Amino acid sequence: MFIGLDLGTSGLKAVLIDEGQAIVAEATAPLGALRPAPGWSEQAPADWLEAADAVMQALAAQTSLEAVRGIGLSGQMHGATLLDADDQVLRPCILWNDTRSAAEAAELDADPKFRALTGNIVFPGFTAPKLVWTARHEPDIFAKIARVLLPKDYLRLWLTGEAVAEMSDAAGTSWLDVGKRDWSDDLLAATGMSRAQMPRLVEGSEVSGQIRDELAARWGLPKGVVVAGGGGDNAASAVGVGVVKAGDAFVSLGTSGVLFAASDAYQPDAATAVHTFCHALPDTWHQMGVILAAADALNWFAKIAGTPAATLTGGLGPLQAPGRTLFLPYLGGERTPHNDANVRGAFLHLDHATDQAAMTRAVLEGVTHAIRDNYDALCATGTTINRLIAVGGGSKSDYWVQAIATALDMPIELPVAGDFGGAFGAARLGMMAATGAGVEIATLPKIARTIDPDISLTSAFSEAHARYRASYGALKGLT
Repeated sequence: MFIGLDLGTSGLKAVLIDEGQAIVAEATAPLGALRPAPGWSEQAPADWLEAADAVMQALAAQTSLEAVRGIGLSGQMHGATLLDADDQVLRPCILWNDTRSAAEAAELDADPKFRALTGNIVFPGFTAPKLVWTARHEPDIFAKIARVLLPKDYLRLWLTGEAVAEMSDAAGTSWLDVGKRDWSDDLLAATGMSRAQMPRLVEGSEVSGQIRDELAARWGLPKGVVVAGGGGDNAASAVGVGVVKAGDAFVSLGTSGVLFAASDAYQPDAATAVHTFCHALPDTWHQMGVILAAADALNWFAKIAGTPAATLTGGLGPLQAPGRTLFLPYLGGERTPHNDANVRGAFLHLDHATDQAAMTRAVLEGVTHAIRDNYDALCATGTTINRLIAVGGGSKSDYWVQAIATALDMPIELPVAGDFGGAFGAARLGMMAATGAGVEIATLPKIARTIDPDISLTSAFSEAHARYRASYGALKGLT
């Protein structure tokens, strides 16, 4: 059997799969974020270890773990976990959705070598600008930094005693030469860091270490269970849903929204604000457009309306042409394609006839237009999407999925019920590391049904998208 651990922002999830990849057991433990100042988002790394212990004990309570041979890790990306020479945590981890280092990110991004070597804009959420911020605002802490680890890699340090990162997560630091799949000494030096402060690198399907005997005994594992490199959350999810070959893609409607396409070549275009990262598998890359509020936008509106999100979307009936009302889902800024940490969301063109249903449709349409922005940005880099699968909580709304299918003029496949997320992908990577299996085990899920675009509404969605794009320019000037 094989275990996947997915360290998310709101919780840590574990799945246990057998050699046929059937899920045998699963467990979750909640996590909370600290927001000590506007735009800040932090977590205590000790909470991750407590959560990991809780889910492992929960798995052990459901079934024997004596047959476990490998563990894979998935996790939220970009977080800066700062350790001293004794591997003690120096301050709470600065998370991916923390925007305090916007000025530092802009300064680094103005240095041409960052885009040239990483293939990406230096976004405020990335790791490197957080270290420049720390040097400026917390110099006493910066002076003590002996090691910087990403969140899942701090969990790995506790599990194995090894300081290791893998390519897909490391690609989101702004320190990795993404084409060469190695740390860049030039980029590290530009932020006052050195290779000595970085963990060693492995591929996501390779062995990174073994579970410490003490933990193996605690959880009922055999000795010598290997821990795979794993993957950043979206790369691991792609392994879980089988998006590992050029032409395959998924759209995720979770808290954030992601359009993720696998690629067998490194083909960056940083100006599009598309993320070009290493995949969690050797000799594979991926491109990813990210919007910061997808289901999060719907949940925000549901809270305002005092009505559950599923109730709001369940009563909409068949897909309609977009109304005059527009919703811009920039509740916490936006990544692709704008790279704008300051813009905020808005409803536009409200009138006396605008009711709750119209506003709900506008929210779904706004996120749909943002996904279309991501699609256009990926296509601008030369990426081709031949097959698109929808995952995440928002994919339970047929209305929303058909709106996206219509906006992209592309059928969208819905997998059978099941978990194909980061924890499942991490378990697959654990299986690869333990058995020597390769990409062939990262199969596509069985498809329950396909939602086709409504060709009668394609032009209406294109026209609405054009108004949406124009509205960003107007709103940007006000914020």
